[in-house]
Amino acid sequence: MSLQIRFTLNDGLYLKDPQDSKLGKNIIQHSIILIDECGFESFTFKKLAERIGSTEASIYRYFENKHLLLIFLVNWYLEWVSYLIQINTLNLSDARLKLKVIIHSFVFASKDNPGVDYVNESKLHNIVISEGVKAYHTKEVDAENSKGFFTSYKNLATSVSNVISEINPKFEYPYALATNLFEMSNNHIYFAKHLPRLTDISVNENNVDEVEIMLNYFAEKLLS
Repeated sequence: MSLQIRFTLNDGLYLKDPQDSKLGKNIIQHSIILIDECGFESFTFKKLAERIGSTEASIYRYFENKHLLLIFLVNWYLEWVSYLIQINTLNLSDARLKLKVIIHSFVFASKDNPGVDYVNESKLHNIVISEGVKAYHTKEVDAENSKGFFTSYKNLATSVSNVISEINPKFEYPYALATNLFEMSNNHIYFAKHLPRLTDISVNENNVDEVEIMLNYFAEKLLS
């Protein structure tokens, strides 16, 4: 059973919100599949149009370019992670337990759901791991930041940093730890799969339990 979820994303990312139409949802669904298959550099709107049986012009009615589409997809995933954290910590008062739930969501957000019908969260997570930094490691990052394109990430970092400060009000770097935990959750999965000498953890047949253990270890050591 799919979930009827619609996230409010910055309207500067799109010309027409793809979440509001069948074609738009088709663009989201198959852009995720295609980017996961061929990589962002090889991905084009022409290939996407061929995949969905439409025209490039129809895709350009939704997104000005593929870079903005990537930011949209990354933000959608970040909103999904924030949503999972919110509902799974709703009745928790223990800040340390909240942080464990947050770390679990960072690592397993692609698996902890029945799925939104037009989003393959597992493939989207692959994109966030492999391509996500390309959304903001660009020459245009300052201009795009001024337009609010990265608000989803900043909101997530703020909510996590607040929990960190609950655990240890004297800890001086709550935002740095919040973003590092999220980035580590992605980077070390990537390293384990492709550059194993850059990490101490292993990922066997997509079992990423060791990543969660590592993140909890660092969090506990830094906040104790």
